[in-house]
Order: sequence, then structure tokens, then C-alpha cells
Amino acid sequence: MSDALVIVPTYNEAHNIGRIIDRLMNLKTQVDVLVIDDGSPDGTADKVKECQQKYDDRVALIERSGKLGLGTAYVRGFEYALEKEYQYVCEMDADFSHDPDDIVRLVGEVASGDADLAIGSRYSNGISIINWPLSRLILSYCANIYARVVTGLPVADTTAGFKCIHSKVLKNISIQRIKSNGYAFQIELHFRAWKAGFKIKEVSIVFREREEGVSKMSKAIVREAIWRVWSLKFRSLFGTL
Repeated sequence: MSDALVIVPTYNEAHNIGRIIDRLMNLKTQVDVLVIDDGSPDGTADKVKECQQKYDDRVALIERSGKLGLGTAYVRGFEYALEKEYQYVCEMDADFSHDPDDIVRLVGEVASGDADLAIGSRYSNGISIINWPLSRLILSYCANIYARVVTGLPVADTTAGFKCIHSKVLKNISIQRIKSNGYAFQIELHFRAWKAGFKIKEVSIVFREREEGVSKMSKAIVREAIWRVWSLKFRSLFGTL
């Protein structure tokens, strides 16, 4: 078993998941993979099972009954990682918007002790996003400024879903108390780690819009992020975080 686990939540990613797993299995840094599939009707779970035949116990699969949300998927993945005693726990998307090769850099930052939480950041070195429409880029950039101003979180890419986390962070921040379920989940995770005094470092990456499948962004996800930052701010002020 590797010291590092990469958690990949999926819904209708049959076109991508096999290729993603193949790339992760061949990194210079050895990692294991956990796919958490929310009942994808396109056969995503079946593709993962095919990969399990190739890679044995290096690929794990948790199948859930339906679309239960990004946040609950990651919390379940974190629980699995702690149960199996992984030291380094990574998040990444299944759609190749995150370059699997960057996992090596993220794990390296945490393994070296330079960071407890290493974030693959789209905004720490200018704007490193390819093929997004201008409207979505403006929305994302402004949302990150908004989250930083409200919470005080010293992170340029507060909504980043590509990262490596040391297991001690997950043990300390009471992951079961994280209630956000869209991109606000990432803000809350970063905020809790920061408030707990852990070292956060942003590692500049290039983010590419997905080539296959459909984006999971929705108005409900945006609305959740808008009000969740105020909730985090006030709960922190009153000591109820």
C-alpha cells in the first residue's frame, strides 16, 4: 500500500475514469486511488472495476446510491483514508481539468514538511486557466475575491478542488462537521485548516476545461458558496466552528 491516496469523486465519467486511473498508476510517486461514484448511469463504476482487475488493491471503489454531492463524497473518502492509515490524502477531478502529473508536486510539498495542505492553485501566479468562457472565469475569480474578503482566508484559490492534505489535518478539523456540499466545501476545508493553524501552501497549476462530459456547476452550488462564507465567518467569531 502507498502512503498517498488520491480521491476521485465521479458522476458520469465513464469516458475519463479509466484514462485517469492509468495515468495515476504510472506516476513517479506511487499512489493508490479511491473512486467514489454516485450511481452513474453511464457505467463509470464498471470502468473502475475493469481497472481493479489490472491494478489489484491499488484501486478502490465506493458506490453510492445516487447524486449525494461533492462534499459528502470527499468526507466519505477522508474517512476511508483515515481508516486505512494513509498519510497523504489528495483530491482531484476525473475530467482531466487537473493534470495527474501535478499530484507528484502536491504530495512532495506535504511530504517535505513545507506544507500541511498543498493546494493546486489556478490564481496564485496570475490566472492559469485554459478554455474557460469569459463569463465563468469572471464568476470564479470574483467568487474567490469575495470568499477571501469575507473570511480573511489567505488563499488565492479558495475553491480549488485539487490538493494534498496531511492526515493530521483531517484528524484535527472534525471532518464530519463539514456541511458544505458544492464548491463551498473546498472553502470550508481550507478555512478550517487555516483556523486550526496548519501550514497552507499554494502550488501554481494549469487548469484546463474538461474535454469529455458535462460540467457539474449549477446555480445552487453558487448560492451555497455565497452564504456559506458568512456562516463560516460568524461561527469562527463566536467559537462554534
